[in-house]
Amino acid sequence: MEQTTRPSTIGTALADSPIALLAWIYEKLHDWTDDYPWTDDEILTWVSIYLWSAAGPAANVRIYYESQNTHPHPREHPALFKYNPRVMLGLSYFPKDLLVHPKPYGRTLGPVIFEKVHTEGGHFAAYEKPELLASDVKTMFSTGGGERVAKVWQV
Repeated sequence: MEQTTRPSTIGTALADSPIALLAWIYEKLHDWTDDYPWTDDEILTWVSIYLWSAAGPAANVRIYYESQNTHPHPREHPALFKYNPRVMLGLSYFPKDLLVHPKPYGRTLGPVIFEKVHTEGGHFAAYEKPELLASDVKTMFSTGGGERVAKVWQV
């Protein structure tokens, strides 16, 4: 909620204090994963990327504000939840993600050409379970998946 309403507040704290940044990121890495055994080096690498990137540590919170506030009534934006037949979807569900939508929800957004429910993994599945997500992407673009995606974009 803080990020979607007042990103500068948390952004200033994260930019001003490496300790605040460490606490903020560590909390997310700990709470939003499926008991991934983070090492000190991994955590410090994540913090370093945020701290010393050209955009700075406040940049990561701005996207949450923009996604909710670029339209006068963001939740009523006409295209936000509209079915788009030109966007082929591959959906991977990880049980410890922040939001695990019911499978029918994804099908309301576009044609689903790949769908898989996993028994492990969290919000950072690409990091904690890269082999699962990579397998999903490979499967989606094989067995006709890539051909179906390409056909949508042909004139």
